[in-house]
Amino acid sequence: MALRLVTVFGGSGSIGRQVVQRLASQGLRVRVAVRDPLKAAFLKPLGDLGQIAPLKVNVADEAAVARAVENADGVVNLVGILAESGRRTFQAMHVEAPERIARLSASAGVSRLVHVSALGADENAAARYARTKAAGEDAVRRHFPNASILRPSVVFGPHDGFFNLFGGFTRLSPVLPYYVKDGVNPRSGQAGADGPRFQPVYVGDVADAVMACLTTATHLGKTYELGGPRAYSMREVMELVAEQTERRVKPVPVPMWVARLQARVMGLLPKPMLTPDQVKLLEVDNVLTGALPGLEAMGIEPTAVKTILPQYMTRFRPHHRHVVMRAPR
Repeated sequence: MALRLVTVFGGSGSIGRQVVQRLASQGLRVRVAVRDPLKAAFLKPLGDLGQIAPLKVNVADEAAVARAVENADGVVNLVGILAESGRRTFQAMHVEAPERIARLSASAGVSRLVHVSALGADENAAARYARTKAAGEDAVRRHFPNASILRPSVVFGPHDGFFNLFGGFTRLSPVLPYYVKDGVNPRSGQAGADGPRFQPVYVGDVADAVMACLTTATHLGKTYELGGPRAYSMREVMELVAEQTERRVKPVPVPMWVARLQARVMGLLPKPMLTPDQVKLLEVDNVLTGALPGLEAMGIEPTAVKTILPQYMTRFRPHHRHVVMRAPR
């Protein structure tokens, strides 16, 4: 199938900008459906004049979504949130929005739909985030059975909110706290003593997976789990951050019950760094189950974390060229 126009919902985010760039490099017209087109204007230089068009779309607005998918050959949904705020609830963003996008895409005759969900999506999960991700997948399948669904673990890259977040912490504190299961002695060697485990996947690999689903018929109607070549405990993540930032910071274990207390307070902030629902996510490992195909099944070799981190974590190192030094007194 020849693609000519692809609509990308949430195309200004970390994954979105990579997807938009790849689409543009293939000579495709790209319609980027976002809340604020002005903030997405940085995407335009990724293509030729007029090739990339940011479009103001509220995913809760039927008419706006219908206009966004009109005449599109392919649609990519990257919309998702980590914390609820006002009307942007998990139900609205993870269930109702995907349902609306899938239903209206099917009605518009869209040939390919790629829905990016999350590793750990489970209707029986303790966290609402994971439950609504599963419900969103069901809604997409109901209206667009041939949709390709991708479940990435923690996504890392130059604009991520994971390694960059912890890198920022190294400028503020001599310690990097990580949460461990209640009642576990970090020196005991018990499971959970080093905190939850993640399998970070490179943002470029996720974008390549999206492109494979858009351009290859063998991926129609399938669900994939996306992860990197190895899993890391939270302690190992903090050690990587300390290594890459070249700062004298020490990873320190903190009981999960402390996280629950902190989340009660932080969850009330306008931009919460930790919520009670996120704590529930941290109580479960976020690694590939092996029950579904992964990047290798798509012909993509997973990129190692240590290959990419040095490319952007240097910004947190002492005396980096982008760090403004005060004049001596």
